[in-house]
Amino acid sequence: MERLRHHLLETDYTIDGVRERLGSMAASALAREELVPALRATADLDPLAALIRLWWLGVPVPVASVPAEVLDSGLVKVDGDQVSATAHLQPWETGGYLVSDRKVRPGDPALRPDHVVGAGGASANLAQLVTRRPVGRALDLGTGCGVQVLHLAGRAEHVVATDVNPRAVELARLSWELSGVSGVEARTGSMFEPVEDELFDLIVSNPPFVIGPGGGLTYREAGGDGFCRDLVRRTPAHLNPGGQAHFLANWLHVEGEDWHDRVGGWLRETGCDAWVVQRDVQDPAEYVELWLRDAAEQGTKAYAEHYDRWLAWFDERKAEGIGFGWITMRNSGTLDPVVRVEHLDHPVSLPVGDYVDSVLDAVATAHRAKELDSALLRTAEGLLDERIGLPGAEDPIRIVLRQTQGLRRSREVGTVEAALAGVCDGELALGPLLNVIAELVGDGEIPDSDAVRPLIAEGYFLL
Repeated sequence: MERLRHHLLETDYTIDGVRERLGSMAASALAREELVPALRATADLDPLAALIRLWWLGVPVPVASVPAEVLDSGLVKVDGDQVSATAHLQPWETGGYLVSDRKVRPGDPALRPDHVVGAGGASANLAQLVTRRPVGRALDLGTGCGVQVLHLAGRAEHVVATDVNPRAVELARLSWELSGVSGVEARTGSMFEPVEDELFDLIVSNPPFVIGPGGGLTYREAGGDGFCRDLVRRTPAHLNPGGQAHFLANWLHVEGEDWHDRVGGWLRETGCDAWVVQRDVQDPAEYVELWLRDAAEQGTKAYAEHYDRWLAWFDERKAEGIGFGWITMRNSGTLDPVVRVEHLDHPVSLPVGDYVDSVLDAVATAHRAKELDSALLRTAEGLLDERIGLPGAEDPIRIVLRQTQGLRRSREVGTVEAALAGVCDGELALGPLLNVIAELVGDGEIPDSDAVRPLIAEGYFLL
């Protein structure tokens, strides 16, 4: 692995190197599972082109085009004068490399049940969500090809990685070795079984969140959304005081139930502060099509049958939609935990991990502050005041406070809240400020300071 790593770096088989070599057209075509533009871009079979074809595109190359470091890696097989990949080896944004099973494409054989998927959009989303603060012990639950460990290696003193799939643990070890990451403690087992009675400062997981009747793919499916629910409920027993957990999850939208209550109910008995964000919702048909494409089942004989069986499974559970999102938990040690559940489908500043701690702080502070009249508030940096009105009118029809940083929320407010945003500088208490503002712009009635709590929770004002 050490020899191979040096060759990959010397050849510029990196994220930037591959992107530059393929170009935007070929990259866009690959996102549509079209290889021809990428094959044209690598037709001359120079050292980088050979590696891209072999491990990124998964097509054979002549033996003469690859050096001994590749042939001796154990990740390829030779058949006559051609060499083909037995695994998918991808550069990652951390500067490391990930080893997984070859990417499945339409027309390929069905996936084996213990298939180890490579890193993709979900892996990157989780890495963007995780807090950036240094920690002592971290757990990557369901490590897969080991991608989250590459992100944790620089900020955790000790990392434990687990997976129910022994092949995943085997390939993850190759990923870490190839990336120069050492000291990871890898264990095999389901959920928290491999770390029973152990505590961590940080837990991350990209779990098998796909909801459905189950197709036997360990890496993505665990039946209904009960797996994510159980993961959430069992997490507090493994968090140190102040410890955080970050998960990706899917959840059902069930007829007659509010999804906020459904998912919030998973967390309200945990004793942890929590923040749940839904980023997207799909109807059952969209959802089934997405994951059948993911397994390259389109065009197969079993496609229609599997599609129909999956929809029938959703009908039995009265599922109207499926939500995609993330869950963050913090063991705050309080007897009064706060749970915030919301839908955010607009673009947010990335990485969320840069400010996730302040989001949790804001939600908890707004909920727990006993009284706000004496609070010293200041307006969040980068906040805009947008006013919409008729030409020449003295008063606007609408006033919107809009964040230009972080979660980039927007909220319609009244003249009092807008005026407050213009004068909060952390020097005067909220109560007296509201008194003055009410006299100047209101009808003389003094607003209740508790009405500002939602604006504190959502980060418009900092306490």
